[in-house]
Amino acid sequence: MAIHGEELALACAKAADGIQAENIRVWDMRGVSNLTDYMIVCSGNSMPHLRAVIRDIASVVEENNGNTPSFTEGKADTRWVVLDYVDVMVHVMHQEMRDFYALEELWADAKEVDWKSR
Repeated sequence: MAIHGEELALACAKAADGIQAENIRVWDMRGVSNLTDYMIVCSGNSMPHLRAVIRDIASVVEENNGNTPSFTEGKADTRWVVLDYVDVMVHVMHQEMRDFYALEELWADAKEVDWKSR
C-alpha cells in the first residue's frame, strides 16, 4: 500500500542514504509553500552517482512502498533532477548546482525534519 506525507519523505531520504547520496536534507513545507508538503534535497558527486541516486530512490521507494513519482523533471546530465511524488518532491542535484541555486536559503522558513533519528 502506498504511503504519503512525512512517511514517504522519510522513505525517500532513507533510500537516498542507502545509495550514499550526500548532504540529505528534508523540510516540512506545509504552511510555507502550496507546491508540496515535504521537500528533500540531496547531492551526488558525479554523473554516475547522480544516475544511481535517482534510480535507487525511485526503485527502492516503489519496491518497498508502492509509490512511483507522478512526474520526473530533468536528467542526470542536467545535474538536477526532481522526482515529484505530489506531496513529496525530491531534488537530486550535483553539488555545484546545489551551491549555485541555494535552495536551502529559499526554504529558510520551513522546518527541517530530522530524518536520521526515525
